[in-house]
Amino acid sequence: MDNLYVKHLLPRLVAFSCGNASLSPLRARVCTGLRGRVLELGFGSGTNIGHYPGMVSEVVAIEPSDTAWRLSGKARASATVPIVRGSLDAQRLDEPEASFDAALSTFTLCTIPDAAGALAEIARVLKPGGTLHFLEHGLAPDEKVRRFQRRAEPLQKMLAGGCHLTRRVETMLDATGFVITELDTFYLPGAPRFESALSLGTATRP
Repeated sequence: MDNLYVKHLLPRLVAFSCGNASLSPLRARVCTGLRGRVLELGFGSGTNIGHYPGMVSEVVAIEPSDTAWRLSGKARASATVPIVRGSLDAQRLDEPEASFDAALSTFTLCTIPDAAGALAEIARVLKPGGTLHFLEHGLAPDEKVRRFQRRAEPLQKMLAGGCHLTRRVETMLDATGFVITELDTFYLPGAPRFESALSLGTATRP
């Protein structure tokens, strides 16, 4: 049953929640400035497809779930940019060093078991000066919310495929050597604060 949930039901639940219309303006913001060959981490059901700028020449999708990849089929068919499926594990990318101009991660670093390893791999495959565009949820700025996040995280991880509530994307980027060039932190209006403390920005590979 657990295997059926993770393989088939969970990708559909993620597609539904991440396809929320309220996130569309944020996806447009995080995709602004993408150019050239782009590596997209946690491609999912393709919710960013309509927001790629015209300067993007190709998207290589890192998506381990076959179900999520199938769910993205209609969106991929209507895309104006070539999209190909790349490696299945962001922690061990098969893509060659310095082969991408930019990378994109939206609501993905919360779930990858070794997020630091994935960021190191992104840094490896980005060209010098390449940018990582990110939109992630994580540790809240308010201690009261943080306390609830710490209590709720075990259940969150169990129900949401390993999704963490207490990771802080800025700290992970700093530790991996990325230089944060833009950062906006805020709560998503109308959503529970324990799961909607967002960080949106860009970071540059040294």
